[in-house]
Amino acid sequence: MAKLVFGMNQSLDGYVDHTAYAPSPTLFHHYIEQARDQVGSVYGRRLYEVMRYWDEDHPEWDAARRDFAAAWRRQQKWVVSRSLKSVGPNAKLVDNDVEAAIRELKAQLVGEVQVGGPDLARSLSDLGLIDEYRLYLHPFVLGRGKPFFAGPRPPLRLVASDRIGEDVIRLTYVPA
Repeated sequence: MAKLVFGMNQSLDGYVDHTAYAPSPTLFHHYIEQARDQVGSVYGRRLYEVMRYWDEDHPEWDAARRDFAAAWRRQQKWVVSRSLKSVGPNAKLVDNDVEAAIRELKAQLVGEVQVGGPDLARSLSDLGLIDEYRLYLHPFVLGRGKPFFAGPRPPLRLVASDRIGEDVIRLTYVPA
């Protein structure tokens, strides 16, 4: 059975904003390894459209970015959206009965599936489908943006904490 994991970079005051800070080389390497190990990703429309950046090579990329792109392209992707009519390579559109589609995905796959986006994570969390939450805390205070938890924080139990690089702490929680 697959394990659904919601993890994102977060400021100290609880916001996610991919434009506010970039990962250090150490953290980016961590994300490359994580992407290589995952069997797939489930995205909401907005984050999927941001991630489509990795579908095509860019001449300015270094080796690490090419490695991440290769790992991301290899993964199966499921995109939850009622407005999109099509999705890119190696992706499947989930446009109705999200709960049934994700339960089927969890039953059929073995390994880790990333959940991308706070709004989608809230919906899946409300359905009891998120198995693990990973908060990558960065030493920034944004004061605005999209909160990591798009709704009330579900009851959680801390199972691990570790430092990644010089300034990021990863907190790993499971539903209590």
